[in-house]
Amino acid sequence: MGARTLGIDASESNIGIASTHANADPELSSRGSSGSLEYRNTSAEELFKDSKQYDVVCSMEVIEHVDNPAGFLSTCAELVKPGGHLFLSTIARTPLSYFLTILAAEHVLRKVAVGTHTYSKFINPSELVSFFQNHSSPSQNPEDPRRPWITRTYSHGLPTRTEAEVRGLVYVPWSGDWKLMPRSATHWGAAECNYLFWVRKPSAKV
Repeated sequence: MGARTLGIDASESNIGIASTHANADPELSSRGSSGSLEYRNTSAEELFKDSKQYDVVCSMEVIEHVDNPAGFLSTCAELVKPGGHLFLSTIARTPLSYFLTILAAEHVLRKVAVGTHTYSKFINPSELVSFFQNHSSPSQNPEDPRRPWITRTYSHGLPTRTEAEVRGLVYVPWSGDWKLMPRSATHWGAAECNYLFWVRKPSAKV
């Protein structure tokens, strides 16, 4: 879609698979010479040492596997440019998520290797909201040196710069697709299992 994209993974084999997929995609392979897509075998922590920041950082289905989620979130946050966007997808810690992702997917259907998920590592949306309500970034204003990323989650309409957004992701088995649920979704369409979390870093100009 016109972005210069860097995809990273700590697993060298995953990077190899991603590169193979990209080479098989005519749209991606035709853009390879322009440098619009790059894959790198590294971690977010190692990438942070390069002192580069990005307009958009996406961490999909990673945080529920790390041992220090607060440290990982802080690293992802610092990789975002002021005014940039951070997207996370993960799994809520609920009875429904245990049934679907561990009991059903791992032990009954064997769609996922047993032991892939650890229920205690699942993270509820409220915990991400709380983290970014307390997480702050440096400001250019000496009278207000640090400002929290958000004040709350959105209540209606479209979320503002200082509001986070949480939306459920539901897998549709008969089509093999994932569906992003509407903002008005409740109960089964809400973030009871998989969900997407969005937050925006405070702008340095404010």
